[in-house]
Amino acid sequence: MSDDERGEEKELDLSSPEVVTKYKSAAEIVNKALQLVLSECKPNTKIVDICEKGDAYIREQTGNMYKNVKKKIERGVAFPTCLSVNNTVCHFSPLASDETVLKEGDMLKIDMGCHIDGFIAVVAHTHVLQQGPVTGRAADVIAAANTAAEVALRLVRPGKKNQDVTEALQKVAAAYDCKIVEGVLSHQQKQFVIDGNKVVLSLSNPETRVDDAEFEENEVYAIDIVTSTGDGKPKLLDEKQTTIYKRAVDKNYHLKMKASRFIFSEISQKFPIMPFSARALEEKRARLGLVECVNHELLQPYPVLHEKPGDFVAHIKFTVLLMPNGSDRITTHALQDLQPTKTVDDPEIKAWLALAVKSKKKGGGKKKKGKKGEKGEGDEAVPMEATNGGGN
Repeated sequence: MSDDERGEEKELDLSSPEVVTKYKSAAEIVNKALQLVLSECKPNTKIVDICEKGDAYIREQTGNMYKNVKKKIERGVAFPTCLSVNNTVCHFSPLASDETVLKEGDMLKIDMGCHIDGFIAVVAHTHVLQQGPVTGRAADVIAAANTAAEVALRLVRPGKKNQDVTEALQKVAAAYDCKIVEGVLSHQQKQFVIDGNKVVLSLSNPETRVDDAEFEENEVYAIDIVTSTGDGKPKLLDEKQTTIYKRAVDKNYHLKMKASRFIFSEISQKFPIMPFSARALEEKRARLGLVECVNHELLQPYPVLHEKPGDFVAHIKFTVLLMPNGSDRITTHALQDLQPTKTVDDPEIKAWLALAVKSKKKGGGKKKKGKKGEKGEGDEAVPMEATNGGGN
C-alpha cells in the first residue's frame, strides 16, 4: 500500500462508529464460526473437512453483508481456519489430500479470523475432545493460557507499555508450572493490516527484540497467547506441512518458473493482503510454485511448529478494542470445565485479575468495576468464567 493510501486510512480508527460496527460484525461472525467448528470436532473426523467448513461459513456470512453498496467492500477470511492437535503448536490447516483425523482425548487448538472492509477479528480457542472436566496437566496448560489472556486484557490499556504485559504473561504461566511458548507475538491491527508494527512479545529473550511501545486509545490488538507443559521452544519438523502464507507486499522479484508466476498471479488476484491457505490453489501446481515464491520472500510462510510428543499446548487469542470507556474483548468462547492441579496464590496476579476492564461510567467513581472486572478476581477458577465477557 502506498503512503498516500496509508495517510487516508489514518482517520479510520475506533473514533468512527462505522469502524467499530465493522469490527464487531466481523467478531460476531468469527465467534459463530468457532462455535460451528467446535461442533464439528468429533473423533474420526478429518481435520481438513473441519477447516473447510470454518472458512466456508466465514465466506458465506461475510458475503451476505454490504451486498448493495456502491463501492465494493472487501470481506471474508482474514486467517484460514487452523486445527492444531496435542503437541502441534499452530498453523495446521492441511491440504485436501490430507487424511489426518481427530481422536478421542485430543487437545485441539482452533485458530481463525474474519474481516469486513479490512477490519479484522481473530480468535483462537483450546478444547479437549472428551466428556466431563479436563484434569491434570492438560487443565493446567489451558488455565495458564486463559489466566494469561485475562491478565493481558487488563494490562493492554492506554498508558501501559508492551513490556509490562510480557513480564506478566511469564509470571502467570510460571504459576501453573507451564511455559509461554517463544516466538508468539501479539500485534496491533489496523485496516487491512493483521500484523501491525506495535507488538507485545509473549516471551522476552535475547534473540527476539521488539521496540518499546505504549498502548493508546482507539487502537486494536490481537492478543495471542500459547502455553506449554514442555520447554516452550517449538520446532519446525517438516516444511511440507506449511500451507498458510501471506503475500509480502513490499517485496518484488521476477520469478523464473512458469508454475511460480502462475501461482503468484493467482495469489495476487485472490489474496493480495490477507493470509490464505494453499488449499485455495490448484494443489500440484501450488507445490511447485510456492517454493520459489517463499525462497525469494514474495510470500511469508506460517510454519507448523511442534513441541515434543507428550507435551500439552494451549492457545488463546482474542481481539480487543481500546475504546474510550475501556477495553472491549470482541472475540471469545467459554472454556469447558477445568480442574487444574495448581492454584494461583500470587498477590500480584490476583491484583491484575481484579482490575476493571471497563473504565468508570459517568457519575461513577474510579473504584466502580464493570461485571467483567468483578468476574476476573480470585484464583484459577474465576478467570475461566471471565471468558464469557465481550463476545458480541
